[in-house]
Amino acid sequence: MPDLQIVDLHWTGRPRSIACALLDLDGVRVLVDPGPQSTLPRLRAHLESRGLSVHDLAAILLTHIHLDHAGATGSLVRENPRLSVYVHEFGAPHMADPSRLLASAGKLYGADMQRLFGDFLPVPAENLHPLRGGETLSLGRGSFRVLYTPGHASHHVTYWDSDSSTAFVGDTAGICVEGDSFILPAVPPPDINLELWNRSLDDIASLRPSRLFLTHFGFSHDPQAHIARYRERLESWAALVRRLLGDGLPESEAARLFVESVSAEIAKTHSPADAEHYVFNGGLQLSWLGLARYIRKQAAARHGQ
Repeated sequence: MPDLQIVDLHWTGRPRSIACALLDLDGVRVLVDPGPQSTLPRLRAHLESRGLSVHDLAAILLTHIHLDHAGATGSLVRENPRLSVYVHEFGAPHMADPSRLLASAGKLYGADMQRLFGDFLPVPAENLHPLRGGETLSLGRGSFRVLYTPGHASHHVTYWDSDSSTAFVGDTAGICVEGDSFILPAVPPPDINLELWNRSLDDIASLRPSRLFLTHFGFSHDPQAHIARYRERLESWAALVRRLLGDGLPESEAARLFVESVSAEIAKTHSPADAEHYVFNGGLQLSWLGLARYIRKQAAARHGQ
């Protein structure tokens, strides 16, 4: 069984926001989702606390290429050119040339881009190992089965470690701080697809994992119940967005009501500090944009547009 450490990256100074997984596979050290470049000092400090440096790493496994998961990758490869980077084939070109990815993210985050994420450096093509799903990666004495798990993003994969019965699910199972039962969907634009997402959840559930590793944040130790609750959350959010869109409200007003409704729901069961933490991590305005885009596309497809 691998030695698995949660690295709390303290994104924007906040604990329990972004978790990177550090695995030691009999001396072969692997990161799952290294986080954004803005949190590299925290990652370095964790490595140093274990007597390690970036040069001791062998591979990076990316669940997907969103900046909060993958943004530090190019910087790490620049420091350690021997690093192998595993990523879905749809995301690999954007790791090699992130210009379109950064332009798209810039529209969502604007002037906050640098503060939140730092720089996103390209990864040389020779370091990239594109995945389709179905592969088994052998790293040291460990092995990881790759599942293609779209829904949150078209380039999302899950890594399954049967030795520890752990599924590294990225954002496929939402946002849930370890020890809490509350789950917040992560549904930013542009790739949200609930039909595909439910199939991805089926595939993860079929593994019968003992635990899920969530980038936001930590372990979920009852995967079947977690997945069932998450399906319900996705559907309830979609129903709320459909209702608000159907009311014919101005976009800004509908978005405001969505954010207020979700924020009020969180506040019912959490302290003000914990509720604010979920709201910050959840990016509720982006979730409105992602679900509204998906539902409008659905409606257009039904009407042959």
